[in-house]
Amino acid sequence: MLKSVMFGVLVTCTLKLSAQDTLVVQGSAPDLHLVHTVKKGENFYSLSRAYGLPPKEIAAKNNLSMEQGLQLGQRVSIPLNKTNFNQAKDVAATGYRPVYHIVTEKETLYRISTNYNKVAIDNIRQWNSFSGDGVKKDAYLVVGWIKGAGGSPVIAKATPVAPKTEPVAAPVETTPAPVTPPPATTTTTASTSEGLPPVPIVGDVEPAKTTPAKVIVKEETPVTKPAATTVESFPATNTSITPSAPDESFERTYDQQTDGGRDVNSEKGPGGWFKTNTPNKYYALHKTAPRGTIVKVTNPLNGKSVYAKVLDAIPQSKGNAGLIIKLSNGAQDALGINEARFFCELHYEEQ
Repeated sequence: MLKSVMFGVLVTCTLKLSAQDTLVVQGSAPDLHLVHTVKKGENFYSLSRAYGLPPKEIAAKNNLSMEQGLQLGQRVSIPLNKTNFNQAKDVAATGYRPVYHIVTEKETLYRISTNYNKVAIDNIRQWNSFSGDGVKKDAYLVVGWIKGAGGSPVIAKATPVAPKTEPVAAPVETTPAPVTPPPATTTTTASTSEGLPPVPIVGDVEPAKTTPAKVIVKEETPVTKPAATTVESFPATNTSITPSAPDESFERTYDQQTDGGRDVNSEKGPGGWFKTNTPNKYYALHKTAPRGTIVKVTNPLNGKSVYAKVLDAIPQSKGNAGLIIKLSNGAQDALGINEARFFCELHYEEQ
């Protein structure tokens, strides 16, 4: 009975650690380390599982004894060595978390490589999806991967929620012509945290009034085979949309664009987020992908994925330095992310 209780405590602590903030490396080779702030319920064994090191090694690094235990709020140094720190070019998506370096004034890729075990500069370029030698001050760069607790890769599906009871159901059943035009002409906008002008979500060309009438009559609830224009006409009746609708329709478009996932570009790196007025739809800003591209975004810490539609390019600003994508707040929530910056993996149509 006691063993079962202890196992439950260890598992709970490990799950808490998997949601740690962005891991920023401290020091320089050969004394590379992370700094962890102890939270409620954590101990040497839970830190061992989270950071891939024996508990005694963590205790020795901090001049602590195993019997002494840890205190809430205590700052603990976590060594990065050959046991738990991987700087190979191709690292498995599961079982590892990225470790970041924050670029300082006048710092170069060569200097960063030297400070971090002389890691290959090409590896740094690949992990952060850029070419050339220039890096910007305050940018977050992946410089390696730490072994630790992580989830299995499972595609995230939003749980359908029963739509609210609204008078809009009556026009769908009787199909009167005057009710159907608003979805085709209404434009929903997404406002970014950068203060950009509103970005239209619905198509640029106004469709004929008879077309959306046919689409809405067929689509009482999201089904498996709606026409591609069905999703674009939904924002005007946002109260009747279920959270699963954008994920499923964007996934079908992604399969069409990538030939079933065979023709894709892949990226790994830091992402950010912006707020929209349609939390049940997933949108993105990307540095190179054309508008309308569907991007599959995966959170490697828990294996969850969403499909997001590109609205525009990422604006050039200090706050966006180093980002490979910015997601709408709805997509961020579906991925289980609550941080301003996070590491993610992208797959989208090969250009």
